[in-house]
Amino acid sequence: MSQSARSYWDPLWAAGRRYRQLSDAEIALLAGHLSPGRGRPALDIGCGDGGLARHLHHRLGYHTTGIDSAPTAITLAASQDAAPGHGPEWRCMDITTDALGTLPHPAYAVITCRLVYRWLDDKPAFLDRVRQLLAPGGTFWVVTEVVGRRTVADPCERLGITANEAETLTAGWSVTHTADLDVLRCYALRP
Repeated sequence: MSQSARSYWDPLWAAGRRYRQLSDAEIALLAGHLSPGRGRPALDIGCGDGGLARHLHHRLGYHTTGIDSAPTAITLAASQDAAPGHGPEWRCMDITTDALGTLPHPAYAVITCRLVYRWLDDKPAFLDRVRQLLAPGGTFWVVTEVVGRRTVADPCERLGITANEAETLTAGWSVTHTADLDVLRCYALRP
């Protein structure tokens, strides 16, 4: 995401816009593809209000960092921590342009990207950056909408990734698992 992406998303968060929360079905799928965290680092890209980052941190036991390019989203995520210093670490960062060395860890056992991948302009460059950060044996968890899942009458019918974009996402991984949740598809990818 670029400065234009930041300027697009931040006012939406500031205006009170909220996005799809984790469902029980999605939580179950996530647990089926991730091993217990045991304090290993996790990175939630495009963390928004922090729901997934908090789940990784508190429920699955990862030491989680949530990043988002929208300052308002990061402020909202941090404001929901029960006790400062005992939840995920929050950073305002654009994964597509900011230096990866500014992250607190050089590698992550889990990297998540929920409801964000569709919006990235240069998907191959983004995937290269994810591969740089993913620890050997780690999991890249992507949740995205797929084009054609909504009804034709739905104004968001074309919202999602195309078959070509899905192929770009899944190419080059040694293990690829997918699972469908209504209009969403979940991908568990491993190097």
